[in-house]
Amino acid sequence: MPSTGYLIAVVAVAAAITVALRAAPFAMTATLRSSALVADLGRHLPAGIMIILVVHVLGDVPLDGPLVGVRELVPVAVTVAVHLWRRNALLSMATGTASYAVALALVPG
Repeated sequence: MPSTGYLIAVVAVAAAITVALRAAPFAMTATLRSSALVADLGRHLPAGIMIILVVHVLGDVPLDGPLVGVRELVPVAVTVAVHLWRRNALLSMATGTASYAVALALVPG
């Protein structure tokens, strides 16, 4: 079994790394605000997340059943409707994810 001093050193190093990683974004705020990369990510990331969600939801649509794709297509329609109504990507993603969870619980698959 490792010595007590060794274990204390390991915990201290892990704690220092954790604190540094959590403090780094706040220390770099000024640099990140003026970064072109961060601006591009802010502009393109919501659409990329939506594409990933749509591919994930529609990737396994069963094509052999009485309710073909209803469980998957209704949440997609809800997401599109909320986005066209409010133009808020975060609200659209949250509403679409919630409606997909409800559809999974209510519609037999």
